Amino acid sequence: MDNDIASEVEKIFNIKTKTPELYLHALTHSSYTKDNDLPYNECYERLEFLGDAVLKLAVSNILYHKYPDYPEGEMSKIRSIVVSDNTLAKVTDNIGLANLIVAGRHDEKQGVKKLESVRACVFEATLGAYFLDGKFNEIQNFIENHFNEYIEDVDHNFAKFNAKAILQEYTQGLNKKTPVYTLVETKGPEHKKVFEIEVSYNGEVIASGCGKSKKDAEQKAAYEACKVLGAIKDE
Repeated sequence: MDNDIASEVEKIFNIKTKTPELYLHALTHSSYTKDNDLPYNECYERLEFLGDAVLKLAVSNILYHKYPDYPEGEMSKIRSIVVSDNTLAKVTDNIGLANLIVAGRHDEKQGVKKLESVRACVFEATLGAYFLDGKFNEIQNFIENHFNEYIEDVDHNFAKFNAKAILQEYTQGLNKKTPVYTLVETKGPEHKKVFEIEVSYNGEVIASGCGKSKKDAEQKAAYEACKVLGAIKDE
């Protein structure tokens, strides 16, 4: 099984693997190790910790050279969104890595493999495995090729991605009051929920938004509220 997983990862990343068991661990959810009485370090969590740092370093390097005139704060804002679970889950789906996730039988039935956070973690864990295999330069090139469009999208449309911060800064500048976010409705099955959030200001509902997570719905609601209040220009 180790070699099979490693072989599939090679095809996806087009980067040779040297230590097959690392890639099996990188794609194994903790529910599987618990179900099969396997050691804790055979799930992705330790590799994800390492891969998180690898990803941030690689993206930081890209931003540093792509935007030579940007101060540290601007690069940090872009990076925080580019390395978010939402972006990583999209990349994981796009390259087909999500199909390789190994989970316990019960958790798999509950849809754990479809969770945004799990898909993001296995991506980072796989980066951690490649780092231990001495493939950082290759991973740097892979991330540059697959994340460049996300980096440019965030740079050009930052308000969409960080609308909550923009809205709060705007409302506090008016009367020191902050927006209030309220969960209105949750729809869909456990593994595919859709959340609807309303945002209020001065006791009045200004806008609402729907998303696959509460955070996503809040950002969309905040973006609409920013347009209503004039905090950002409508497109």
